[in-house]
Amino acid sequence: MINVDNNQEARAAILKSIRDHLSASAPHNAIHHDIKDALHQLHHRDGFHSTDQSPSVSLIDLFKERLEAVDGNCIIAAGEAEVIEALRTVLSGLRDTPLQARLVALSDAPLVQRLARHLEEDVEQLTVTPSAADLFAYDVGITAVQAAIAETGTLVLQSDRERHRLISLLPPVHIAIVESEQICGTLGEVLSALRSDGEELSPAITFITGPSRTADIELTLAIGVHGPQKLYVIVNTGPRLDVTG
Repeated sequence: MINVDNNQEARAAILKSIRDHLSASAPHNAIHHDIKDALHQLHHRDGFHSTDQSPSVSLIDLFKERLEAVDGNCIIAAGEAEVIEALRTVLSGLRDTPLQARLVALSDAPLVQRLARHLEEDVEQLTVTPSAADLFAYDVGITAVQAAIAETGTLVLQSDRERHRLISLLPPVHIAIVESEQICGTLGEVLSALRSDGEELSPAITFITGPSRTADIELTLAIGVHGPQKLYVIVNTGPRLDVTG
């Protein structure tokens, strides 16, 4: 026997929860429109070209603003010494927290491995591309990126350019290193830039916007369920980091 009253009460509760969450999202929708207006102004500003090798400082600021709006952490560093210092600062700050920073997994990007040499005294273990099974034991994953989107504060990682997809997803903390010239205004600009080198896009492209979050369960926001609890992005605004060094 079906209890109609209970079904109706459950339906009413679900609809109320949806209405409440839609109402709560209204300020975020307004922010989205503000972002579109800001990007429109950037595109029409005299002398501004998002594909320029020296992107507008406003574009970098917009990326930082949007990343921090979704609980990401953005550190601006001017040159290699500041990038290394930023890495050390992040790892040091995690050491006395439940997230810790003892075991660090690295992508196979030469740049990441070279910078990590300066971190050997700061952590217990640095490992390049550990196995998927082993990655669950690591505290931090460090990767580079192939592009970033200012409009949404999003990182773009291509699977065939760098072995990093699981390293960016499984450890509780993800640290990404971004060159300022990799920041584009929109997704469309990123895709155009990735195709401009004449190579096919990777079969798997990962888009990361802030720490992992989901509202699958009772529409209640939860952080770190399907990925990292913390995301730190270090943007290098100085000379491009030397890959080989």
